[in-house]
Amino acid sequence: MNKTYKIYLIAGEPSGDALGARFMRAMKKKLGDEVEFFGLGGENMEKEGLKSLFDISDLAIMGLIEVIPSIPKVLRRIRETVADIKKVDPDVVITIDSWSFASRVQQVLRKQKLNILQVHYVAPQVWAWKKKRARTMYKYVDHLLTLLPQEPQYFIPYGLPSTFVGHPVIESPAAKGDGLSFRHKYKIDDNKNIICVLPGSRHNEVARLLPIFIASCKLLKAEEKDLFFVIPAVKTVVKEIRKIVSDCGVEFLIVEESDDRHNAMCTAKAAIAASGTVALELAITGTPHIIAYRLSPLTAFLAKRLLKIKFVNLSNILLNRELVPELLLENCNPQNIAAHIKNYLHDEKAVDKQKKGFEEVKSILGFSSQTPSDNACDVVLKLINEKSS
Repeated sequence: MNKTYKIYLIAGEPSGDALGARFMRAMKKKLGDEVEFFGLGGENMEKEGLKSLFDISDLAIMGLIEVIPSIPKVLRRIRETVADIKKVDPDVVITIDSWSFASRVQQVLRKQKLNILQVHYVAPQVWAWKKKRARTMYKYVDHLLTLLPQEPQYFIPYGLPSTFVGHPVIESPAAKGDGLSFRHKYKIDDNKNIICVLPGSRHNEVARLLPIFIASCKLLKAEEKDLFFVIPAVKTVVKEIRKIVSDCGVEFLIVEESDDRHNAMCTAKAAIAASGTVALELAITGTPHIIAYRLSPLTAFLAKRLLKIKFVNLSNILLNRELVPELLLENCNPQNIAAHIKNYLHDEKAVDKQKKGFEEVKSILGFSSQTPSDNACDVVLKLINEKSS
């Protein structure tokens, strides 16, 4: 009788949900019916068959200060998650990104000595800040799966086995998006320049950034003809987005389906985006874009002193130069944003320069015969089998 693998996945936000869904799909392809999934995830993981323990939007919090009011709820969710893991008794617990929540679950599991294999997928960005995390993760995690080739070197010297598996953006449907079908579906004229507006996937990001992005769109609309604004939204924040844009004075098409989101990016003339995984998706589609981001004043004050990097956008970090303009903190304002987008509308040299840079980014991320999800599955199965032998 063949073994049935029980895999407990914990993804606390939409980027982790997308990564978890691809991992599940790859694992089912390898094991067929001989795998069961449990844990936490969003709409993408649910489509792959996961019944999430609770709605992960409870964990969609960003910022050093903003998290404080949510601490009681998060602590309750940690207790519920650990209790469920003990009930399921899986072969492995894989936390995906969201290290602030994931680390607390992993720490409790280790303290309770449950003898369950513990893996974390997506390395905390210790090269950016909190470098001490690299020295302590081995206490709570048996193995780390990293997205970038340089990351294992930060953890292996401190006793945490780490494997580079590749960045999931390589597998993103965005790379195969169909802009023409998007225009036909929503009856958008070919002469309309689509501008994608991507205000983030967390509640406080949307609340802080979307009004600024809307103001930018108003400035653009006043000066540019034939613009069409699209907001590719994720489930966790779509209601909030609809509320903010209602009666805002600018017409937005809000799309929620994964295919629509990626197809919109592919046909966009330019995009305004919060920092995050979506910026890499825009790079993969070759869509000219800028990154604009603000934090609360106190969080910004602390971040300026803690961050140890020149750039926050991953394309810029990988290339070690500013390919994508970063409008951060006080520079994140409607006038600056509108000026950069106007540049993409009229300066073909600026557009070509970005697109050439995006080809470099794709090369660094490692397009190869086997997907990052397949690589991750191979590592996890090897670890499970080694532990059980």
